[in-house]
Amino acid sequence: MNATLKFTNELIKETSPYLLQHAHNPVHWKAWSASNFTLAEQQNKPILLSIGYAACHWCHVMERESFESEEVAEFMNAHFINVKVDREERPDVDHLYMEALQAMTGSGGWPLNIFLLPNGKPFYGGTYFPPIAIQNRASWMDTLKGVHQAFENNYHKIEEQATHLSNHLIGSNIKSASENNLDIANRTVASKDEIEIIANRILQHADKQWGGFGNAPKFPQTFSLQMLLRHFHIFKDTNSLQHVTLSLDRMIQGGIYDHLGGGFSRYSTDSQWQAPHFEKMLYDNALLISVLSEAYQVTKKESYKIVIQQTIQFLYRELSNDNGVFFAALDADSEGVEGKFYTWDYESLQTLIPQNNFEQFCNYYQIKKEGNWEHTNILWTQNDFLESETPVFKEIKKLLLSIRDKRIRPSTDHKIILSWNCLMISALCKAGLALSEKDLIEKAVEAMSWLEKNMYHEEEKYFYHVQTSGINSNFAFLDDYASLIQAYIILQEVTGDTQYLYKAKHWTEYVQFNFLDDEKVFYYFTPSYQEDLVIRKKENYDGAQPSGNAMMSYNLLYLANMFNVPNWTQQAQQMIFVMRKMILQYPSSFSIWAQSFTLVAMGFIELVSIGPKAKNDILPLFSSFLPFKMVLFSAELDDTISLTYGKKVIDNQYFICQNGNCLAPFSNHNDFLTNINQLNS
Repeated sequence: MNATLKFTNELIKETSPYLLQHAHNPVHWKAWSASNFTLAEQQNKPILLSIGYAACHWCHVMERESFESEEVAEFMNAHFINVKVDREERPDVDHLYMEALQAMTGSGGWPLNIFLLPNGKPFYGGTYFPPIAIQNRASWMDTLKGVHQAFENNYHKIEEQATHLSNHLIGSNIKSASENNLDIANRTVASKDEIEIIANRILQHADKQWGGFGNAPKFPQTFSLQMLLRHFHIFKDTNSLQHVTLSLDRMIQGGIYDHLGGGFSRYSTDSQWQAPHFEKMLYDNALLISVLSEAYQVTKKESYKIVIQQTIQFLYRELSNDNGVFFAALDADSEGVEGKFYTWDYESLQTLIPQNNFEQFCNYYQIKKEGNWEHTNILWTQNDFLESETPVFKEIKKLLLSIRDKRIRPSTDHKIILSWNCLMISALCKAGLALSEKDLIEKAVEAMSWLEKNMYHEEEKYFYHVQTSGINSNFAFLDDYASLIQAYIILQEVTGDTQYLYKAKHWTEYVQFNFLDDEKVFYYFTPSYQEDLVIRKKENYDGAQPSGNAMMSYNLLYLANMFNVPNWTQQAQQMIFVMRKMILQYPSSFSIWAQSFTLVAMGFIELVSIGPKAKNDILPLFSSFLPFKMVLFSAELDDTISLTYGKKVIDNQYFICQNGNCLAPFSNHNDFLTNINQLNS
């Protein structure tokens, strides 16, 4: 019998692919539950909380090395309450204890292994622990023994440490009380000149040779690229546009992009984008589709169009269910080896590729006999991406993809996450506009319809965060609702269907009621009716995914203008004013905030057409980059939507308004677009 199947623990009852990966460990793992704290109290044991995700390479390594060891498991079972959490299923738990780890050690990552008192307060932790001590890194068994001894012999000391750390976590929540009494109307929330400061500070970290920002490991940082596109749009500063195109060009040339199957890996382990960490995440691909769509609107570069199309094809082929919504991720590993599914040895390629094309193919994709990465080859290039789109190269890539598809595949994390799918819906809408492809808009509508039907609790009137194997779980978090609202906003803009606006307004009111803090400015990550965390946190950092608070600042600004809700405008400006210092000093870490900041400085451009045929003009008119637009192309007037005030139902008549002032209506497309571009810069 396989040793890993000798044992079965409580995780076998879960649906998360990550938790199920650990269901046959000899460790007595439990899923996250408030009952674990009661059990720890009763047995007087610390809680070992281990957090990871299905596509995490080092999570798999630590499982093989330690969690499958009967000797290690025996000690863990005797002295700890062992709890496993899927960070994508419970980002609230992950955020809280990752912040604790970073406060303790100055760094973080996954797997996250953190030790808690029976009351849930953290006192010690780390990330990957090896089975044998190496390079000043303690072994896992030594760590377990040390924590056990400390809990038994120095409880008061670790209790004091846990209390101090918990107080720090509470204190680190963003506060606005000191600013709350300020009259925003008499303060500079954001100015056009400060947009220059933001862009220049982002560019200070730019890698001028390989694109992106900083050194290895290198992440796409799509939010910073979007901010630079907005800076270029306003000031026509070619430095910003050049760095956006350099970064995107290098990424799509690099191994971080899958040259055979499309789609992007999570990040590059080197500064040249050659060797990716091979896991493919839905949210990364959604965000990259969005920034590529905006860049295509500005540049009309054919390579961006092709990569957008190939990435969307990959997502529907490999990360979609039969109903047009998307799974969470593809693993980095297959057959226990990172990247094995995606890499090639020289001899195999020599037998597959026609001899007269082999040398050219190898030269283009940097393929070497000895391998270009860990004795094998990653397909990547330093040449123009379009050179690989010749009929000959396309045939070779098609052949290699068919061969690759016969290999043992990386596992798929089948979770359907609300926020990630909403990011993807927004990406499909942006791509549909940029490429003038109506079918992408229809796919976005289809995906939203599925989410509404399958992840909404009809009786209790809330959304779920995640569905796995048809089973919904966990209340939706702030990020879920913020991205849902943004998806509704852009769906209205690209379809002309105002029902989406009303849904966006409804869920904004829901977030106001259930997530707003006591100061009535920022939002907690968790709803008021969720009660299984020791500390309720407010997130404001734009990391790999946008901050829910940052997204809500945009949502409030947009919907306040659309429905004439002055209190929402004031709240959004208050949020941005409190965040001003961080936005200006560290824009790379607050680039979604910076986009809302820019919007306050520039103001919305309202673009309106009312008439039976108005919807037909949306795609033809909005294929260009208009980052500050509000679009209402509706079949009929609606007195509850402020953008329709004073308008008439006349086909082929277009209105441009800004700051409460409207130009004379246009009946000519070219005049309409010319005046939009003049106002929007």
